[in-house]
Amino acid sequence: MALTTTGTERHDLFSGAFWTDPYPAYAALRAEEPVRRLELPDGPAWLLTRYADVREAHVDPRISKDWRYTLPAEQRADSPAAPTPMMILMDPPDHTRLRKLVSRSFTVRRVADLEPRITETTDELLAAMPAEGTVELMREFGFLVPTFTICELLGVPAEDREMFGTWSSTLVDDSPGEDKGAVMGKLNGYLSELIARKRVEPDDALLSSLIAVQEEDGDRLSDDELVAMAFLLLLAGHETTVNLIGNGTLALLTHPEQRALLDADPSLITSAVDEFLRFSSPVSQTPMRFTAEEVTYSGVTIPAGQMVFFSLASANRDPDWISDADRLDITRDAPGGMFFGHGIHFCLGAQLARLEARVAIGRLFAQRPDLALAVDPSELTYRESTLVRGLTSLPVKMGASRL
Repeated sequence: MALTTTGTERHDLFSGAFWTDPYPAYAALRAEEPVRRLELPDGPAWLLTRYADVREAHVDPRISKDWRYTLPAEQRADSPAAPTPMMILMDPPDHTRLRKLVSRSFTVRRVADLEPRITETTDELLAAMPAEGTVELMREFGFLVPTFTICELLGVPAEDREMFGTWSSTLVDDSPGEDKGAVMGKLNGYLSELIARKRVEPDDALLSSLIAVQEEDGDRLSDDELVAMAFLLLLAGHETTVNLIGNGTLALLTHPEQRALLDADPSLITSAVDEFLRFSSPVSQTPMRFTAEEVTYSGVTIPAGQMVFFSLASANRDPDWISDADRLDITRDAPGGMFFGHGIHFCLGAQLARLEARVAIGRLFAQRPDLALAVDPSELTYRESTLVRGLTSLPVKMGASRL
């Protein structure tokens, strides 16, 4: 989606060269116009780019998830809230209630228990890849590991998993509105039918657990809330990790000195994954928020009733937060990184995304030590999405397997 912009006009935003390398534009914005007004098709919006502003704004009670703050006060009470009961679109107390219910099933233990299956899937995919010729790594690996994992987590039948992943990509990319609408209808219908089947034939997967979860006071998730939660877990759990695997793999392929460090000490994969999240944030901007009242950041006042979003990608490269911010360093310790948001909306699937990336990237480079790009880095292209940053493809030469 191309945006009409004001100020710092020499830098493209969400069009042209920005998709290939957004970081010069982000650096200019942080220095010259850290709170940037944008003209969107739906009206004006504001983009925050400095780390300190982005972190504070995440917990600012004056910045809401409720779109009705964009309406005149007299219209708000008669307007519907979020079009779907999705936790990411809600403020407390509705958000608090849903998060509490979901957290009873989506536990640290449940995620940790997935590691053997993620490892098995990764090894199977790598074993099937040839030693010679070119492999499109995003399609054959980066896309599949998260797809299989989130479907395993939810309890989606194996024969439906490729379709599930394709729907997710259509919804996150800047696809035509009619395409998104058609996919949302198909996905909602599929999830509704899946939930109905799980009620009759429950299993050990997360969706069945969410159906069964109940608070002491008898509160539980409705069918609409179950569909919305499965929808959210698919998008957040799949899209973030696809791009994290692709971006992290490319980072190592284009920084041989960092790759050598990982080869020498595979345990660095833990700090490496956090550095990939910082250096090339798979979630570029947060979903939209709305000002419930006037707010001021970096000396710029945003009126009440405005759309606002935060640039995680810019915040994570802010030299006022972290030194040498434009250099990849897989040994770096970067506590407080804006990798998965902050505050009450901190990503529920952060642990799972990190686990998948550690297994997938770590085993990829351990098993295929001669892995190399099959094209010049300048030939690579990125998805044109205002929400995520990820490669459209990653052609590589795998080399012989070490196993």
